[in-house]
Amino acid sequence: MTETSPFRLPLIAILRGITPGESAAHVGVLVEEGYDAIEIPLNSPDWEQGIANAVQAHGRDAWIGGGTVLQPAQVDTLAGIGARFIVTPNTNPAVIRHAVAAGLQVVAGFATASEAFAALEAGAQMLKLFPAATYGPGHVRALRAVLPKGTPLYVVGGVNPATLAGWLASGADGAGIGGELYRPGQAVEATRAHARAFRQAFAEGSA
Repeated sequence: MTETSPFRLPLIAILRGITPGESAAHVGVLVEEGYDAIEIPLNSPDWEQGIANAVQAHGRDAWIGGGTVLQPAQVDTLAGIGARFIVTPNTNPAVIRHAVAAGLQVVAGFATASEAFAALEAGAQMLKLFPAATYGPGHVRALRAVLPKGTPLYVVGGVNPATLAGWLASGADGAGIGGELYRPGQAVEATRAHARAFRQAFAEGSA
């Protein structure tokens, strides 16, 4: 993890598809397992209430954010319900600038070096290579040669506990973990078990 990342554990837990009634409980077990960056994507059911519930229950213990953020109006809604960061799937300087102006941390989605630099110029504090599996660890290694030193870089898309060490060795600071962590409707203890497996993989890969 770089000095500029606000997250103690650089694994962003993605709870795509979670419902408002489930969000506080699943976020709770993630916090118990040491996670402090939790994303609820905006294509989840009634995402406003789901994020608000998570913030109310665990906002003092973790960064709660919204993902798949595409519009400035969504940024305003997230800021109003207490979210502290946004994650985008693409590089949209207008959305990034709007979020930074609202006081939010931004994990900006990118694929190419041009998009990465555009995101940083717009004020993004962190970068997210997406979809990471399409590009591979060699892409991260090449990007590290040109990106500003210390830029937090996360990989998202196709990352699992078995492949995490390879991404870290290539220069990634951490990962966003989605389908391998949480699938809609799964039990809370399944979320705990998956979270524990990723945390162990991170500890081993960064040792």
